[in-house]
Amino acid sequence: MGYPLTVDVRPPEPSPPVALYVHVPFCVARCPYCDFVVYAGADARGPRARTSRLFDALLVELGLRADAVDAAFGPVDGRPRLSSLYLGGGTPSLMPADRVEQLVAMAAARFGLDPDAEITLEANPGPDERGDFEAFRRAGINRVSIGAQSFVPEELRRLGRRHSPADIAAAVAAARGAGIRSVNLDLLYDVPGQTEASWRQSLAEALALEPDHLSLYALTLDDPETEGLTGETGDHLATTPGARRWREKALADQDEDLAAGQYEIASELLETRGWHHYEISNWARPDHESRHNLAYWLRRPYEAIGPGAHAFDGVIRRWNAAAMEPYVAALSASPPELPAGGRESIEGAAALSERAILSLRTDDGIPIEWADPEPLRSAIQWGRDAGLLESFERAGSIRLRLTVRGNLLSNELFARLV
Repeated sequence: MGYPLTVDVRPPEPSPPVALYVHVPFCVARCPYCDFVVYAGADARGPRARTSRLFDALLVELGLRADAVDAAFGPVDGRPRLSSLYLGGGTPSLMPADRVEQLVAMAAARFGLDPDAEITLEANPGPDERGDFEAFRRAGINRVSIGAQSFVPEELRRLGRRHSPADIAAAVAAARGAGIRSVNLDLLYDVPGQTEASWRQSLAEALALEPDHLSLYALTLDDPETEGLTGETGDHLATTPGARRWREKALADQDEDLAAGQYEIASELLETRGWHHYEISNWARPDHESRHNLAYWLRRPYEAIGPGAHAFDGVIRRWNAAAMEPYVAALSASPPELPAGGRESIEGAAALSERAILSLRTDDGIPIEWADPEPLRSAIQWGRDAGLLESFERAGSIRLRLTVRGNLLSNELFARLV
């Protein structure tokens, strides 16, 4: 099943979710570049682990969020079912398979799941982190996303990763052997010390494993504290002093020109292999595009649970605070309460800008008509003049999409569209 080529152009209004994200915030160790909500070490394993209480809280929140969707949009049998369920993290593959089965079953009961719904589990490749893929498949998982990041041992060590290149191959083989339908590999470029040759090595070794999907991300080293994303209701955790020192050094070692060259290498290589470049950072074999991520880029409504998780109903974006103890405490109360967090309304000019930015990330781009209202008109014209946008015809209509240069410099265009 491919993805729709048309984007809904109606004014935004609240709608029931088509996707559900579950954030599982545990890792055996925290990588110094990671900005996700992660609790590691003794929080994730051993006698002091907080996993069981968190898993129980996730189920309670899922029920409360489903109650709210029922109240707003009617009972589950009278609205569209979920086309995607995504268990992200963290390292959700640390979860026992019976917990995964509980989450999938409850999501199906409370939100409904399409018979061919995409159900994704993120996994780390190490033998003590990837879990039991056969048991996960029996629990309903049909897609796994494996955090490979690199196939070069020195780069893995520099990134703080615990696995080896051989572990990545073993994880892919285990997923295939278990009958998992779709396998994604994540890779990072613009890694300090990475060269054009080592990047080509990672791409070649990844392709040799014959995955169905590749996500290639530039290493981004933001500071959530200076951006105001931490605090009591923030959706990020504060950066540790050690991670801050690592990032400061890594930032000094990054090279924008090298990163642009690495992106072009990947684009050319994958195009010659027949891969579908359907989003700035994502390539897929036919029928393996990530439905869940497409829901984000096409600005469809999605529900979310877990510390730091974001949800969107078409108008309101809502997020849970990242701090785990208050999250668990609220959901463990009698009666349980929804966790603290924040919300914002995305309407008017903000909705138009966001819709254009998200859609331009995809190869389907935007209808030419979307470029008419200001402030989009001026930004779109700038993008065309700068060679970042091109027009094309699809299904009898004229559309705009990023050029190859536009993919490299998309942030410059998106900043003007805000």
